[in-house]
Amino acid sequence: MANAALAAAVLGGVSYIASWSLPLTPAASLAWKGTGVGFLAVYAALRARSLDGWLLTAVMALGAAGDVLLGAAGQTVGGAVFLAGHLVAIGLYLKNRQAGLGAAGWGFAALLTAVAVWAAFVLPTDRAAAPGIAVYACGGALAAACAGLSRFPRQVALGAFIFLVSDELIFARMGPLAGQAWVGFAVWGLYFAGQALVATGVAQALSAEA
Repeated sequence: MANAALAAAVLGGVSYIASWSLPLTPAASLAWKGTGVGFLAVYAALRARSLDGWLLTAVMALGAAGDVLLGAAGQTVGGAVFLAGHLVAIGLYLKNRQAGLGAAGWGFAALLTAVAVWAAFVLPTDRAAAPGIAVYACGGALAAACAGLSRFPRQVALGAFIFLVSDELIFARMGPLAGQAWVGFAVWGLYFAGQALVATGVAQALSAEA
């Protein structure tokens, strides 16, 4: 069942790009959008055998809800749900941080967070919105940094990082990359791939331990 849910997630996430050229209602488009990470949440739930497994499920469920709410309720509500997902992910990664982390590891995490937040602040043309965007970006940056400090496989850190890159492209689309058609494909592709890498990497590591 878990593998079937994963296959459905990949099908939903990849095919969502094709839906952009179809004459769908907004509700149908949002429902299709939610299938990718929504089925990743189902996959994580089917494999959950511990608190960590259910934390992963919550991360994916909040991501799927954020995907839908961005279109249904606006960027503020959708962004808040995504931020909640980042906070749960941070808790999961810190709960499973590597033993014996030194100053170099923590320093790199701090540098990554600072650079990502700075970029999120300077990229948007709307300067009034920039502080709020930077606050949101701090959550995603910390999640990526903490994934790199966790004991999970490197694919998890990679997934969290490319999710962060996807967010930064969204901020760039509010400024210097406005009107660039390729950005939309990159944003969705990196986002979904990042979530899939995180979901499978954490779930498989937890299953191996169990």
